[in-house]
Order: sequence, then C-alpha cells, then structure tokens
Amino acid sequence: MSDAFQVLDVTPDNLCRAPLCGIKDPGHEGRLAKEGWMQTALQHGLRARVLLTDEGMQFGYAEWLPGEHAWRGVDAAGYLFLHCIWTYSRRYQHQGHGRRLIEACLDDARKAGMFGVATVARERPWLAGRAIFLKHGFAPVDTAPPDYELLVRKLAPSAPNPRFRGDWRRRLKKYGSGLTIVRGVQCPHSIRFSEKIAAEATVSYGLTPRVVTLTSWRDAQAAPTPFAVFAVIYNGEIVADHHVSVRRFKTLMDRVLSRPPGAVKDMKVNVGTGERRTR
Repeated sequence: MSDAFQVLDVTPDNLCRAPLCGIKDPGHEGRLAKEGWMQTALQHGLRARVLLTDEGMQFGYAEWLPGEHAWRGVDAAGYLFLHCIWTYSRRYQHQGHGRRLIEACLDDARKAGMFGVATVARERPWLAGRAIFLKHGFAPVDTAPPDYELLVRKLAPSAPNPRFRGDWRRRLKKYGSGLTIVRGVQCPHSIRFSEKIAAEATVSYGLTPRVVTLTSWRDAQAAPTPFAVFAVIYNGEIVADHHVSVRRFKTLMDRVLSRPPGAVKDMKVNVGTGERRTR
C-alpha cells in the first residue's frame, strides 16, 4: 500500500459520493442527516476537507466555517471555527497531515480577512486535544466545565477573544425531570448512539427518554454543553456530555442513581459557568 494521499474538498456536487466521518454506507441514517446538514452549512461558508489514500480510503478529515454558524456552545463571531480534525489510521499519523489541515483553515481565514481561527479542545474522545493546536500557535482564551478549552490562533492581534456562551445551569433547567438525550445532526454518529442508549434506558431502567434533535446552529449554540451535539441528561444533571457506548452509559447512569437525591441536586449546581482566561 502506498503512503501517497489525495485531498478532496467537499462540494454540493460531490457531497453524496464523498466519504464522511468514516461512514461508507450511503443509506446510513446518520450519514444522510450529515449530508442534509452539510447542504445548508455549505451555504454558510462550510469547508470540509477529506484525506484519502491512493486506494480511496478515508484516513483524515477536518471541517470549519464562520464562527457565527458554529455548532458548539461558543460566541466566535469574526473567526473561522474549526469543528473537528482527525486522522484515523496510525499509518498516516505523525506525518504532518494535521498541520496541513490546520494551515488550510488558517489560509481560508486570511483570505476572508477574519480575526483568526478558534476551536474547542479536550483531552477526551470526540475532540482533538490541545497539543496539536498549541504546537501551531493557538492559545487558550476560555474554559468551560468540566474540562473544555477554547483556543484561538489570532490573525488580528487586537481582535476580541471568542468565548464560551456559559450559563450552563440555566440551559439545563429547560430539560426538566426524567431522561433526555440531546443530539445534533452536525455529527453523523449522534443518531445511532442516541438510539442505542434510548433502547438500553428502557430495558435496564424502565425509562422512556425524550430525544431532542438540534437542527440549526442556533439550537447548538444554546445547547446545555460546550460540545453541543450530544448529551445525556437525567433530572437536570449531565450524565454524559459526549457520545458514549451503551456499557459506559450504564456505568454512568448507575453512578447517578446510586446517589442520594440531595447529592444529585448538588451535582446540578456544580455544573458551573467556567473560568475565563485571556491571553
């Protein structure tokens, strides 16, 4: 197998054929939802870049768009916002592909005369860690609970910092009691994760969860977590703030249910608003 690679920029014309987030099946429900999301997001300035082996297998991906339309709990107006960046195969890691994707995003920001590039990082699954961004000149400007960082590479030094929208406790209140699964169509994996967790909640706990689907960037920016596109909430407490397996969901849910009622209430208060940091 050759280590040569191809770059595919997703457009309305090739969207239905482009590999998306490792999903090959054209009838996959999550992929179809992602395609619909991308059709709209492309009109808002979305750029999606796919890295392919010479054999046509996807091994990397990144997407970015103007911060006004970001699908995260951020206020990043004037910046390009990098939603996600990843390389899937170890064979193609540590070869500068992440750098190339970040540089492409920065080039777009320069050409558009934007303040710079912003992104959310985390040392857990589903988001890139901070190291790759710090290596390429990004700096942290804000934090959100429990361990999210908002990083920025400024092209206009005097530009205002982007920020997390905060007020997470108030955002949780609208979901009330019971079990709620929040999912966003920006991520094609959210639908199947939510379906599996919903089925397990019914079987193991006798709960019928309410499933809330975020269908616009406004919905996502008003979500109860910084990641925005997936969360499991029980009686006002975040059980999971990113995609988790059924097994992990049961572990987390058992932990929540084992607490006295007062302890669960305290956990809701401890969601907090985050600590602000600036350059």
